[in-house]
Amino acid sequence: MNAITFQAIEHLAYETVPDPRIEEPTDVLVRVTAAGLCGSDLHPYFGRETGLDVGTVMGHEMVGEVVEVGPEVRGLARGDRVVTPFTTSCGDCFYCRDGLTARCEKGQLFGWVQDGAGLHGCQAELVRVPLADGTLVPVPGNLDEGVALLAGDILSTALFGADIAGVGRGDLVAVVGCGPVGLLAIRAALARGARAVVAVDPVASRRELAESFGAQAASPDDGAAVALVQELSWGRGADAAIEAVGGAEATRTAADLVRLGGRIGAVGVHTEAHLAMSPGELYDRNLSYAAGRCPARHYIPSALELAQDEFELLRGMISHRLPLADGVEAYRRFAAREPGWAKVVFTP
Repeated sequence: MNAITFQAIEHLAYETVPDPRIEEPTDVLVRVTAAGLCGSDLHPYFGRETGLDVGTVMGHEMVGEVVEVGPEVRGLARGDRVVTPFTTSCGDCFYCRDGLTARCEKGQLFGWVQDGAGLHGCQAELVRVPLADGTLVPVPGNLDEGVALLAGDILSTALFGADIAGVGRGDLVAVVGCGPVGLLAIRAALARGARAVVAVDPVASRRELAESFGAQAASPDDGAAVALVQELSWGRGADAAIEAVGGAEATRTAADLVRLGGRIGAVGVHTEAHLAMSPGELYDRNLSYAAGRCPARHYIPSALELAQDEFELLRGMISHRLPLADGVEAYRRFAAREPGWAKVVFTP
């Protein structure tokens, strides 16, 4: 089969690799009809996360058709159209039962093979899915596959961000970062009852897109974001912030925007060594800070419902639908943040 594989930092390949096969009785094989390019794919691409084996198939977002079923799979059949979260989950362990499916005791991350162990990714023609009954979710028959794809990662992550930030009815919410997760976090916050959302990003085109998603947008660089939040909050600050970037600067921006007693939910992938807030600041301002990998499998059912409700808006955020053969160049342009490159969907 053909796939996009990791070769070195900022060096990928579109190449032929061996087809996956059923290895465990709880596996299925999925023929990929849509695979996503996600901002977190750039962490190994740029070397911010290290250890990936050369030849690892990239990617962790997928919609596809089940084509082969292991003998112990009970809830899936050939021909089923499914979406996967970015990690596998058994559905039975303590963490899965508690809704923290991203920390399943048997779970694996798609697109991460290190020292020969792990699970190849979804930017390929075929994918092996372990623990299939606990991992895969059927896709409603009338839902566009590119929109359904969003439920497996970024839409679920947006809902998770709103929850860990404690977004409630009447809140003023700041969303830091207007990439795909940030845009969806705007909708998630409004769905949770926020009275207004201030979206913060240094890129003007992203701020314009955020306004089309229902936010008021401002730049973090000239004091405009703080001024707007102060204006909308009677000088107090935002009740909650969803940080959807990862990195010290984004954390600092979120902290500067929230009020005393404010809540920060961080869903950006952080690789820095230290938090950009001190324990003393958390204490002195009565701030709450929550972070972590989204338990996407837990959120997929509600994410699919939101995807159907917000179909036209979400479909519009997909900037490119490309053949997998164009994937290496797509990574380069997406990583360079070229204008117009938002959510990329590959169609193997």
